[in-house]
Amino acid sequence: MKIPGPDHPVTVTPSDQHVVVRFDGAVVADTRHALVLKEATYPAVYYVPRGDADMSHFDKTQHHTTCPYKGEASYFSLVEGGRRAENAVWSYETPFPAVGDIREHLAFYPDKVEIEVK
Repeated sequence: MKIPGPDHPVTVTPSDQHVVVRFDGAVVADTRHALVLKEATYPAVYYVPRGDADMSHFDKTQHHTTCPYKGEASYFSLVEGGRRAENAVWSYETPFPAVGDIREHLAFYPDKVEIEVK
């Protein structure tokens, strides 16, 4: 585990934006309670509370990755109609303490879904 610092800052803040995520035209998440995670020079990522996602579109996979600053990520594929986007969503089930607020939240690959921020 690495601790965020000046050389690799990581912040998690509440968003005041309305975030809607669509896959193949279906709304898979709709929230006014997203968190914004900013990590070093990477693009900001919106994390949506699971309670604001339509989990009927989500299919948990066996894929996992590890971030030294956030912990182990689990993945979901999205399913709608006959379409499937493999490992399009990730979640940190037990994130490291520095980013503990993202527990029970979902993040989406923007090349696999449409993310609308209002």
